[in-house]
Amino acid sequence: MSRTLIRDLPHHPDETVTVCGWIQALRLQRRMQFVIVRDHTGLVQITHIRADDAIEHTLEASAVESAVKITGKVVMNDKVKLGGLEIIPDRVEIVAPAEAPLPIDEHTNLDQRLDWRFLDLRRPAQQLVFTVQTTVERAMREVAAAEGFTELHTPKLMGTASESGAEVFKVGYFDRTAYLAQSPQFYKQMAIAGGIDRVFEIGPVFRAEPSFTSRHATEFTGVDLEMAWIDSVEDVMAVEERMLQRVLADVAEAHGPAIEDHFGITVTVPALPFPRITMADALARLHATGWDSEGTKQDLDPEGERTLSALIAQETGHEFVFVTRFPAEARPFYHLRPADDPTVTESFDLLWKGIEITTGAQREHRYGVLTAQAREKGMDLEPLESYLNCFRYGTPPHGGLGLGLSRLLMLLLGLPSIRETTFLFRGPNRLEP
Repeated sequence: MSRTLIRDLPHHPDETVTVCGWIQALRLQRRMQFVIVRDHTGLVQITHIRADDAIEHTLEASAVESAVKITGKVVMNDKVKLGGLEIIPDRVEIVAPAEAPLPIDEHTNLDQRLDWRFLDLRRPAQQLVFTVQTTVERAMREVAAAEGFTELHTPKLMGTASESGAEVFKVGYFDRTAYLAQSPQFYKQMAIAGGIDRVFEIGPVFRAEPSFTSRHATEFTGVDLEMAWIDSVEDVMAVEERMLQRVLADVAEAHGPAIEDHFGITVTVPALPFPRITMADALARLHATGWDSEGTKQDLDPEGERTLSALIAQETGHEFVFVTRFPAEARPFYHLRPADDPTVTESFDLLWKGIEITTGAQREHRYGVLTAQAREKGMDLEPLESYLNCFRYGTPPHGGLGLGLSRLLMLLLGLPSIRETTFLFRGPNRLEP
């Protein structure tokens, strides 16, 4: 079978072609039958004059979302809104009929749509999400390659719980317990210690936190970088700026009109550099507005992130802002503490449109300081032995970051939840489909 994609039909006027797809809509009138067929590239109208023939009977018995294969002549017709053309069918085959009624429609709530995710994904807007995701990942990999990064795939099964041991999933592993990796952090640093100057990964991350917000998941795709021989954490932020600028430029060029059409969002390519503000300055600015944090005074809650981003956007016109120098007590033991103020860390969060999308830092590379900081936080060093050993034989200054891909897509497309930018979402109450 020689199949023609719907987007290519304008190149085949007056030719006989075969299109394959799903029935999006049926208008079965007294004299005419109109069928809208959809494939992953677009929509086309099938027009048939009733003649008491096999085509008429096949279309009359068909249902929306049935999989069809239609062969017919491409006819240019300015009166047809879908591309100014239609197909006059010679043959209609229902490859796989759909049951009626459908279990979801455009008004169905998100939870029920996720129950029937394969049907939900047939919507052009949902397919655009993953087309954009493909462009985003391609751009990230191209930037990483151009900047000398080596792409690695770190283990997702760990013999000991990473970092504090909290928020990890335990799994049976033969006669012992293993843990799903909540971060590739330790493995990235092992690669740096192994002499790979720059490490890059796009891969799954697992977090056993019972969070039900629109931006959390128990399994998500993380984008991770780690760089050796840095002068400061500024080197890490500069790489991320360049990467995100390239990502948004590529998305705007490839999908800008489609994103505006489906989501009403204009993709803006950010100028460099992104604004920066220390955590201390951010807190002072926020308290001046009347903001009061929920719980800890060492971090920003969602309201604080939104308010700070709005302030920076008003002042600079920029959607992004790096928040730097987080307090040491609020950051992991392996974050480097500057000599001029050991109460803070050389770390950052990147906020975009009021939501944190990245956490990064310069790491502590000195074995003695690293173990002292771990003890200070009350950590048991024995489970960390294989990680700490990496710093006993000369590890260079280094730093890196972790970014959530679904969260980035959510903000890029103006969607309300990462559940819509994840192929098959996993949360505390969802393990299906």
